[in-house]
Amino acid sequence: MSTSPAPGSPGAEHPPPTPAQLRAAAETFALLASPVRLHLMWLITHASYDVSTLATHAGSSIATVSQHLAKLRLAGLISARRDGRRTLYAVEDPHVITLIRQIFDHIAPDGSLAPDPPQ
Repeated sequence: MSTSPAPGSPGAEHPPPTPAQLRAAAETFALLASPVRLHLMWLITHASYDVSTLATHAGSSIATVSQHLAKLRLAGLISARRDGRRTLYAVEDPHVITLIRQIFDHIAPDGSLAPDPPQ
């Protein structure tokens, strides 16, 4: 006999996350906990850029940005494609784009939590 959650209780609309989902989510949030990587992700959600342009916009060295991009690619958060002699980095997963956009919609420019939009 299976039991289903009572209406309004946790899991009523969505099943609880599995241990594997919790671990993967925690790893993703840990990866995004770096201000430089988060800045790169914000930039890449708006357009595809090469490492030199990203380094300029992020105010970091090309070597540092390259290391961060490698970690983001390994985690599957960004993709890379060749464009002549350059490699362009992009975010293609709409879930990742939504996550990045929503966090910055939620945080005001001064770092405080932004007020909820009017209903």
